[in-house]
Amino acid sequence: MNLNKVLLSAATVVGFTAATVATANADTVTVNAGDTLSHIALRNNTTVEALQQLNNLENINLIFPGQKIEVGGQTQTVEQTPVVVAQPAQTAQADQTQQVAQAQAKAAVEAQQAAQAAAVQQAAQGQSYTVTQQPTTSTAGNGDETAAREWIAGKESGGSYTVTNGQYIGKYQLSASYLNGDYSAENQERVANNYVSSRYGSWTNAKQHWLQNGWY
Repeated sequence: MNLNKVLLSAATVVGFTAATVATANADTVTVNAGDTLSHIALRNNTTVEALQQLNNLENINLIFPGQKIEVGGQTQTVEQTPVVVAQPAQTAQADQTQQVAQAQAKAAVEAQQAAQAAAVQQAAQGQSYTVTQQPTTSTAGNGDETAAREWIAGKESGGSYTVTNGQYIGKYQLSASYLNGDYSAENQERVANNYVSSRYGSWTNAKQHWLQNGWY
């Protein structure tokens, strides 16, 4: 028995939509001597009625050897699991985004580490006393302030910028940590003015404190 088969297939669609493959078989057989339509239907898994309609037979009992009988074809639809394929451009973009995020995170960590190192260094340097800048009390034209300042300087050092007494240095006998290593006359005057202004408000008040306690 000769079979002529035609295979039809649908292309597979890749994406989020389910793909289908449709296959149709259109078969024909050649009638042999002794064949009946029922035999042919049985061998090809169909029915006599289907063969009659398919071949437009007026008499199902009248077939001839050598006659071509179309036994029909069955269409089968196969559902396939959706397949998601990552597009190369999307993959590259995702990789680039991840690389940028990693670079930003690394830069943030490095910046934080640099800030911490700077803070540690500043803290180490800041162990010595740093004079807070305060508005200095103007002594220009103020005889009482000038007199009080010179009176204290006379009591502390005799007015000498080079006199030392242990950790106390200069005209106003300021602590070495107050002067922060700068023992110049200019720095001694500036630090003394800042110290008196922040602690007593004026040289006059500082003098009164010295008179009561023997120090300022």
